[in-house]
Amino acid sequence: MSTFYESLNKARVVPVIKINDAAKAPQLARALLAGGMSVIEITFRTGAAAEAIRAISREVPEMTVCAGTVLTPEQAQAALDAGAAGIISPGTNPEVVRYCTERDIPVIPGCATPTEVESCMRMGLHLVKLFPAEVVGGVKMLKALAGPYAQMRFMPTGGISPQNLPDYLALPNVAACGGSWIAPEKLIDNDRFDEISELARQALLL
Repeated sequence: MSTFYESLNKARVVPVIKINDAAKAPQLARALLAGGMSVIEITFRTGAAAEAIRAISREVPEMTVCAGTVLTPEQAQAALDAGAAGIISPGTNPEVVRYCTERDIPVIPGCATPTEVESCMRMGLHLVKLFPAEVVGGVKMLKALAGPYAQMRFMPTGGISPQNLPDYLALPNVAACGGSWIAPEKLIDNDRFDEISELARQALLL
């Protein structure tokens, strides 16, 4: 489990992916690796998610694959069966968190309030996802949370862009940021993988 968190801390930026065709997943992963990115989040927002995770895990093992938008223990198990290294959720679902922690699986639930942060702390977590980051206060919110929750680290996602990414990454309580602009659905659907590699390179230079 510690290896997963080390990979996330090292990555700093995690592309959040909605993919419609699992056959494109390995090429997408290679494009992101070429751009310097080593962690990817495949969201369960399409029926291709599990198979995309499986394809990357099998064909591009150097890429750490997370499953995102996991809403139920059943989805978590499907992601794990496919080879996901970690589970990410938009909200704090105690059933999903318990399912993962009981199996020593890294889980990053979403939080939007101090109450949710404390709930995750009581479940033994030290890293959560601030979501939707920009809507709930963004950088100002993270600075405010740093005082009472100094031991908690965050992965802000939602509204992160090249314009505000440096402000987020400058915060000591931010482990990494999730962003959907790096590999947007349209570029994947149209096989524009060179552009995705370039967007990844640019993100890591910010």
